[in-house]
Amino acid sequence: MRENPDVGAVLDALDDGLPAALNRLMQFLRIPSISTDPAHAADVRRAAGWLCDELAALGFDAAVHDTAGHPMVVARTPPGPSRTLLFYGHYDVQPVDPLSLWDRAPFDPAIEDTPAGPVIRGRGASDDKGQLMTFVEACRAWKVVHGTLPDGLILLFEGEEESGSPSLQPFLRANADALRASLALICDTALYADGRPAITTQLRGLMGEEIVVRAADRDLHSGSFGGLAANPIQVLVTALAAVKDADGRVTLPGFYDGVAELSDTLREDWQGLGFDPADYLSRVGLGTPIGERGRSGLEMVWNRPTFEINGISGGYTGEGFKTVLPAEARAKVSCRLVGTQDPEAVRAALRAHVRAHLPPDCRVEFHAHGSSPASVMDTSDPGFDAARAALSAEWGREAAFIGAGGSIPIAGDFKTILGMDTMLIGFARDDDRIHSPNEKYDVESFAKGARSWARILAALR
Repeated sequence: MRENPDVGAVLDALDDGLPAALNRLMQFLRIPSISTDPAHAADVRRAAGWLCDELAALGFDAAVHDTAGHPMVVARTPPGPSRTLLFYGHYDVQPVDPLSLWDRAPFDPAIEDTPAGPVIRGRGASDDKGQLMTFVEACRAWKVVHGTLPDGLILLFEGEEESGSPSLQPFLRANADALRASLALICDTALYADGRPAITTQLRGLMGEEIVVRAADRDLHSGSFGGLAANPIQVLVTALAAVKDADGRVTLPGFYDGVAELSDTLREDWQGLGFDPADYLSRVGLGTPIGERGRSGLEMVWNRPTFEINGISGGYTGEGFKTVLPAEARAKVSCRLVGTQDPEAVRAALRAHVRAHLPPDCRVEFHAHGSSPASVMDTSDPGFDAARAALSAEWGREAAFIGAGGSIPIAGDFKTILGMDTMLIGFARDDDRIHSPNEKYDVESFAKGARSWARILAALR
């Protein structure tokens, strides 16, 4: 890694260009690129075209690539002595319903003053158009100062992230040689809860399953058949209750295969974050942590696997009362996975567990609802420490290596398909209301996010 160039002039250019950058973001936010709604297919393509035109005008070799669904935008700069970097973002946005809860039209963005400072209000401001544009604006300022864009950049912008990314894996496989880089960068995450800059170095995977238990060929009168006939709800909840023991551990055979203990280094780093589980729960009306006994709060949400019942139904649930034994019962469950846990092995263990709890007269169906393994990044790559130092310099606080309780499958796809690790660096905040009415992105996050990427680009040269 060569000596970092002086980025002071690039940071000055970003500060001077902030009003124009915000205007460009407003143009982008006005395009209602809702990927889940077929009525907005033309708008999604329009957003792809807008991005492609912006990047081409900056000097990128940019193109819109058709897929079976919404298009991909790929832009690149010529390779050079620096390491090749792939930056990923998505330009599609969530639906806006219910409209009645928005304080302004979701695709009429504006800068609003709030007690915490000015914010950019509008759908996609934080997820992910505002975040995506922080990197583009960093590249723009770099060119203003140096006369050329950073070498060795590949930009990949997707239009289906909010609808499950059905075209992404096929596109990565078909274009693997053209997209492969030494490191991927993703800006679809957040600052730590207290506003500290952070690099997410591990993501939990996911396994989803729907379970349907059936018994009699109709709902039965509980007076005539209760106590004699099998009750699918009882069968189902008995099986589900047995998945966890009194200490909160999952009982499925082999469930913890591939689950590693937290390293001493990360344990010390996470302890320094001052996470208070009771305070965290108090924000949602709770106060007493439960879960796997003997584990810290951050371990449980970042570094331990889970089994959760997400929904359960069966029998009569309408107004009044109806005394029946239902003919069927359903449950939707999910597991967040860590380390090298195999989602399909977990699925097979769950199915075997449910079958073992079935009485002779009951039948069961299973419906898979997706899976992805966990992602754990190799932080021994010197780029991680370089980026951490760059973030710390910009924000005036020591950047943290953190985990994430959720799943970002693209990071796993980059690892398995393109063979590269990912740095997840984002500038969203917990109160950005992503996926909800009145989504916002702090102007500070946008401005300092672009400055952060300029520093990181310089550090990785």
